[in-house]
Amino acid sequence: MEAEAILAALIPSWSSVILLTFYLGYLAVAGFILPGRVVPGAILPDGTRLHYRCNGLVSLLMLLALLGTGFYMKWMSPTVIADKGVELLSTTFMFSLFVSLVLYAAGLKSCSQSSSLKAHATGNFIHDWWFGVQLNPHFMGIDLKWDIIAERLGFMLVFGDLVFIPFTFSIQGWWLLKNKVELTKVAAIANFLTFIIGYLVFRGANKQKHVFKKNPKAQIWGKPPKVIGGKLLASGYWGIARHCNYLGDLLLALSFSLPCGASSVIPYFYPIYLLILLIWRERRDEARCSQKYKEVWAEYCKMVPWRILPFVY
Repeated sequence: MEAEAILAALIPSWSSVILLTFYLGYLAVAGFILPGRVVPGAILPDGTRLHYRCNGLVSLLMLLALLGTGFYMKWMSPTVIADKGVELLSTTFMFSLFVSLVLYAAGLKSCSQSSSLKAHATGNFIHDWWFGVQLNPHFMGIDLKWDIIAERLGFMLVFGDLVFIPFTFSIQGWWLLKNKVELTKVAAIANFLTFIIGYLVFRGANKQKHVFKKNPKAQIWGKPPKVIGGKLLASGYWGIARHCNYLGDLLLALSFSLPCGASSVIPYFYPIYLLILLIWRERRDEARCSQKYKEVWAEYCKMVPWRILPFVY
């Protein structure tokens, strides 16, 4: 019966369509009208730059307020996402298929020569549909893609951002809904410390790099920065490991799974997947930096021998 119920839930319902439409519509409207500092994006190949309104936190708080109002007025159930999880999964998957096909067709018709809207088609349908045709497609003045700089918007990114990441990175929550887990005080404290350390490392490393790019002479941990070849920061977190921000990311991912206990590996999908992804990305980064900085990168590797985790890797 449970398998039959799951199969039945895979058929999208009107309520799941309405939920998804409301959420995506809210993101579009809120991102367009809510206040926020406007910042320039990366410089594109044609020299232009898109500008983005940084109002994500305001959008989140407004969404929480609207949901809270809806729950209080009994317009919707506070467990609506949990109740319709499988339906939402199938609805979002079908939506990603539809959107990626529309993006493919619209991209082929584009006559624009700008870096954002220029059509990049190989003639291979699978390749162009999967990787996308346009770099930064727009709909009614709304930029459909945000933090990915070089990759075009196709099924790979649409599916990844709408289906894979939301529904697999939240497996821990679904697991806790179905399984009762009791943590000891020691385990809870260890979980909390893992999160705090991960956040400090991830946020601290990225902030140090950001500050260094703006002002190469700014002090790091109260001392003048060590700089190799006038280009590479070798102080602070970046003097401990060459990709220390990945360590913080991994600790954060682990802290999200630790509340599920150790009875199953399923809730640990996110940190395991992220570990594999970041090791692959770190190897790719190493090859690119070695080619870009040459002997300067080799000197940095000698000074900072650890890639992600000191004394381990």
